[in-house]
Amino acid sequence: MKLALYHPHAKDYDSDSVMTDYYHRKGKELFCEDVSLRILAEKYGTPLFVYSLGSARASLKRYQEAFKKYDPIIAYAVKANPCLELVKSLAAEGCGADVVSGGELDRALRAGVPPSKIVFAGVGKSTNEMEAGLKAGILMFNVESIPELQLLADKAKSLGKTAPVAIRINPDVDPRTHAYISTGKKESKFGLDIRAAMEAYKLAVELPHIEPIGLHCHIGSQITLTSPFVQAAEKVSRLISEIRELGADIKFLDLGGGLGIQYDDEEPPTPADMANEIGTFLDAIGCRLVLEPGRSMTGPAGVLLTRVHYVKITPVNRYVIVDAAMNDLARPALYDAYHSVDHITESSDRETTKCDIVGPICETGDFLARGRVMPVPVRDDLLSIGCAGAYGMAMSSNYNIRGRAAEILVDGSKHKLVRLRETYEDILKTELEAPNEWN
Repeated sequence: MKLALYHPHAKDYDSDSVMTDYYHRKGKELFCEDVSLRILAEKYGTPLFVYSLGSARASLKRYQEAFKKYDPIIAYAVKANPCLELVKSLAAEGCGADVVSGGELDRALRAGVPPSKIVFAGVGKSTNEMEAGLKAGILMFNVESIPELQLLADKAKSLGKTAPVAIRINPDVDPRTHAYISTGKKESKFGLDIRAAMEAYKLAVELPHIEPIGLHCHIGSQITLTSPFVQAAEKVSRLISEIRELGADIKFLDLGGGLGIQYDDEEPPTPADMANEIGTFLDAIGCRLVLEPGRSMTGPAGVLLTRVHYVKITPVNRYVIVDAAMNDLARPALYDAYHSVDHITESSDRETTKCDIVGPICETGDFLARGRVMPVPVRDDLLSIGCAGAYGMAMSSNYNIRGRAAEILVDGSKHKLVRLRETYEDILKTELEAPNEWN
């Protein structure tokens, strides 16, 4: 499901490449659903994030349909794209939320996600975050250590509440993805190994203000094979029967997220593929299923629009300098990740060239694409960076005192501005309003 029109090793530009149903051409012009990306860029400026609501809804439906046998709670991973209007729209379609901070919990609640569909993960929950989750009445806390479990019990006691928990298991499964987004191997900071997890469940059963109701397992992100999910499901399904023997009434199995998308030439499995592969294990344990998809829900739904400032030719390279940068889309600099690049107005009549798409930030690592073969860009061309709907705006920053981009949500022939472009005054606001006297 890629928007990509250019392969990094391609010799020629392929103007007939297949796009998603939600990003397509009308004549020579690239559209998001029924809205022209050129018009959006000209009206709202660049850099600009654009999201297809139709694409995100379709992704949610694929998960709901694939796992309907298990009455699933599809808890969207808010960290992937916390756009408030997008989360609101998904909540209206029955979506829950996976949150990893107090800020994400607040956003999910503001978006109308029912607390009964919110799970709270993360290795470093503060007591304030625990209190917020307890007061909201969330479905469960995904607990990652015994000290966290004990602190949560103390906080619940102080509030006169009982904390519903799932212990996060580290199953020591290699998800075969980038090391920075691999979370289920034994050397990872996340979760507990099986022996330590059994001790945590023994303690959870004994603690009066803790109710162990689930088991949590998340092995990584951008996983393009079903086999790691099968290995994880097999391990945790065996473990659940042992945990129940301790007296824990395990009602929920949270298998996390991590299903990959097609940035380049990957061929990731679908939710239906995943359901078919792990169904035997799910059938055996009789739990209600929780899934935490993020990237696969919103990644293909979004693009980053950018305008060419200059084309700089050196003896060794052609640099296309654009107004978007690593502060807008950090993935290429952080992971050496591939994102497709497309002319918004089709330019197949131009000769092709090999170039680097780079931003204006003063870092050698500030690039969006390298060694890309494409129709030669020129000043003022508008380009679209594909699959930017996950970990784009969510990971953006103000590095080099650059304001973060605006965001647009598209629904059919309609669109709306859902985040204003940040100004210098916005960036300075918290400093100017801070107490200005020495203490």
